[in-house]
Amino acid sequence: MSSFIAQNHYIFEALHVIAVISWMAGMLYLPRLFVYHADSEKGSDKSEVFKVMERKLLRFIMNPAMVAVWVFGLLMLWGNPALLEGGWMHVKLACVVLMTVLHHVYGRWRKTFERDENEKSAKFYKMWNEVPTALMVIIVFMVITKPF
Repeated sequence: MSSFIAQNHYIFEALHVIAVISWMAGMLYLPRLFVYHADSEKGSDKSEVFKVMERKLLRFIMNPAMVAVWVFGLLMLWGNPALLEGGWMHVKLACVVLMTVLHHVYGRWRKTFERDENEKSAKFYKMWNEVPTALMVIIVFMVITKPF
């Protein structure tokens, strides 16, 4: 099995990158929806539209993309365990774990909006909108430059 993975490394890498792009699109867009949702009146038509958008973004794009990122990333590590020898990979993996935790935090916040229980401000969500960007920058620099 690991020889199959090693022989098809570039296919798994391409699928991994496609999944990363999809996941990041959602990780950047969902908190932006929260910003607008926080400014809308609870129970309004506008609020109900945001609920649908948030739910569909999370369930149909973000969740499958996150799973695919992990599956294809772990397959590449299985096929080439030497990747784990670089310190850069440990930093990357730590950031991916943090991104995954943040994904689940966003999911919990979505549920508070769904129940019309959000008490946080639009400014709060604007600040949290920057976290995935910071993690992405670290991940990309680690993968491209492999500084250690």
